[in-house]
Amino acid sequence: MSLGIPENRYELVSGLEIHVQLNTNTKIFSADSASFGALPNQNISTVSLALPGALPKLNKEVVAKAIRIGLALNCTINQVNHFDRKNYFYADLPKGYQITQDNQPICINGYLEVELSNGSKKKIGINRIHLEEDAGKSIHDQDDHYSLVDLNRAGVPLIEIVTEPDIRSAEEASALLSEIRKLVRHLNVSDGNMEEGSLRCDANISIRENGTTAFGTRCEVKNLNSMRNVRRAMEFEFGRQVEVVSNGGTIIQSTLNFDADKGTTSPMRTKEEANDYRYFSDPDLQPIHISDEWLSEIKSAMPALPNEISRQLIAEFGISKADATLFAEDLDLLNYFHQALPIVNIKKTLINWLIGPIRAVLSERGIAIADYKVQPDQLAMAINLVEDKKLTQQIAIQQLLPAIEETGETNVAVLAQQLNLLITENSNELDGFIDEVLNKYPQQVEAYKKGKKGVLGLFVGDVMKLAKGKADAKKLNELILEKLK
Repeated sequence: MSLGIPENRYELVSGLEIHVQLNTNTKIFSADSASFGALPNQNISTVSLALPGALPKLNKEVVAKAIRIGLALNCTINQVNHFDRKNYFYADLPKGYQITQDNQPICINGYLEVELSNGSKKKIGINRIHLEEDAGKSIHDQDDHYSLVDLNRAGVPLIEIVTEPDIRSAEEASALLSEIRKLVRHLNVSDGNMEEGSLRCDANISIRENGTTAFGTRCEVKNLNSMRNVRRAMEFEFGRQVEVVSNGGTIIQSTLNFDADKGTTSPMRTKEEANDYRYFSDPDLQPIHISDEWLSEIKSAMPALPNEISRQLIAEFGISKADATLFAEDLDLLNYFHQALPIVNIKKTLINWLIGPIRAVLSERGIAIADYKVQPDQLAMAINLVEDKKLTQQIAIQQLLPAIEETGETNVAVLAQQLNLLITENSNELDGFIDEVLNKYPQQVEAYKKGKKGVLGLFVGDVMKLAKGKADAKKLNELILEKLK
């Protein structure tokens, strides 16, 4: 936001409240399906509808997933914690209150280190992670006289990750959100799909003069559902607050909406304080007791985290950070790689194939590596044939791998032989092809002998066509050059 105000006089102070919808099969306090995309009010029950006498029962898997993300964010796990009622009118939560956690959340005092575009790193504190239930969805555009409500989402399990006010730029906020999304996907805690609302955040934003330590009055921008909108909302709101203060005004603590079309914020209501919610322990739910044994079990089952995997790949194989990140962020790709690794002769070549031609094939088909019918050992054997100069890479990609998918043949070398794909070792046959091509282009041969070396590619390409791609390019070059002397 450019308003002609000296923004560098002020600094941004922000913290995020990140809501992560957990990917459990059922809701947090009932056996209703938690799946996305069902018809309106299909995934409901007496608990979702808050009918008299219906009691909540905690889904254990929700607790396990919260612990997993808490460990990944370097949190202390509260082994005794409980649920509270947050008394606040939700038009789409029939109970009239939300079950959440207030003064005893499941995870506290963590941090996450993020890397910024200039290569610097920023450590952002995690104040808490608490469990709660999601609300339903109010729909206002399908009837001229009534608002409709879909309660499928009511009771879907959420964790809310609340950061410390350590964020000083929109870039830091975006980097943090990106890392959180990477982690929840990697740990199979959530699909992290911002478009479907599985990951969304509220941003608390205030300003203060550079060099001061007191916090300013904060405004909360609600329900930001993309990395881009987080940055845009934060940048606009920072500029708005600077303009207000610079013109002698006062920031009013409030809850704001972000208009993605206009890129502006607007007030929704004055900001509630904690005492407005009248929290008290939920009498229908017992405290959660996390035993030492269960916590130890969850810790031991934790996979290596993406940044750790990335560092290991860079150190062991000397690949770029961008390439290492591709593997670190895709567990299926990483597992495929590790299954093929013992069989392939040259380890780095396997990486090059997976991030090069195989990735291109998957992208063209719009599928993931988990859906690719060529098994890791089959790909490794095909790569070995190419590295041993028995098969060209082009034929391997265009003919051998599709044949493997079609036939399911496990002996890749035998299949390549049966399909007559192996590089020809017959020098007489290649000599004949070379003579045919050179006789076809007498003027180009003469031009080559006069110093026009670029025509060599024409000769190689035509000979390769006659050999149906079954010729070693290096050997072919040598034979042609010998003929041209």
